[in-house]
Amino acid sequence: MRSGLRTLMGLTIAVTLGGGLVAAAPLAASASASGSASRAYAAETWNWGPTASSDYKGWATGKVRTAGSGLRISGELYDAGGARTCSWVKIKWLTDRGKYRTATFKNCSQSTPRAFSVNAGYMLTAQAKVCRGTSTKITGRCSAWEGVWSQGG
Repeated sequence: MRSGLRTLMGLTIAVTLGGGLVAAAPLAASASASGSASRAYAAETWNWGPTASSDYKGWATGKVRTAGSGLRISGELYDAGGARTCSWVKIKWLTDRGKYRTATFKNCSQSTPRAFSVNAGYMLTAQAKVCRGTSTKITGRCSAWEGVWSQGG
């Protein structure tokens, strides 16, 4: 009788503990999976600017963020110039393949900032300069190239 009772108690404890371990294992696995998933989607952000034209009537400021396919440069371009003038921002970056790429944006509104964004991909360095011009081209009064982002700081 004692051996039968001992066996029955052993089975009861094994089922109770085994059931608890089975239920706890998926919970622990899902918690660790959701923790790593939230870390994978956390984007890093670096701020840059303000960068102003040589006459200080145009300026730009922005951010560089990690994206699914590399880095994204975004920001706002402000224009405080007179009639028939515009502010331009020119961004150039060096890709991981050793080629320079550029993107140019303009703002002629004089009252509201213009948002801009460019997907730079995997880059080594990025620079920006702000210029003044007409609605069709840059005419001068540019700032020097200022560093926006550089790999390794």
